[in-house]
Amino acid sequence: MTATTFNWNVRVYYEDTDIAGVVYHANYLRFFERARTEWLRHLGIGQEKLMADHGVKFVVRRIAMDFFSAARLDDLLQISVSPVKFAGASVHLEQEARVESRRLCAGTVQVACVRDADFLPVPIPEFIKEKMQS
Repeated sequence: MTATTFNWNVRVYYEDTDIAGVVYHANYLRFFERARTEWLRHLGIGQEKLMADHGVKFVVRRIAMDFFSAARLDDLLQISVSPVKFAGASVHLEQEARVESRRLCAGTVQVACVRDADFLPVPIPEFIKEKMQS
C-alpha cells in the first residue's frame, strides 16, 4: 500500500460468521465501510459536519472485490484504505482485509461526492481532497 494508507482493526464476532464459522462475504463490505468512515474521521472530516457545513456527502458508486482466504471467529482483521485516483466528483480507493500477513480480500471502491439536497454529483471540495492526499 501507499504512504497514504490508513489501517483500522476490527475483531470478528460470532454475528459476522456464517454456518461454516467463517466471515460471511457481505460482511467485508461492512468492514470496508467502517474503515472508510474511520479514515475520514482520522482526517478530521466528520460526515455529519460535512453535510451540515458544506451540503455534501460521500456515497458508494462502484465496488469490485476479490476473495482469497477466509477469516474466522476472533480473528483481528486489519482493514486498509488507500486513495489511488481522484476524478472530479469521485475518488477511487483500494481496500484490503488481512489477518497478520494473510490477505483475505481486496477491493476497489469508487466513492462519489454528492450534494446532500438532491444527490447530484459535485466536485470533491479542495480542502477534503488535500487531506485525502496528505
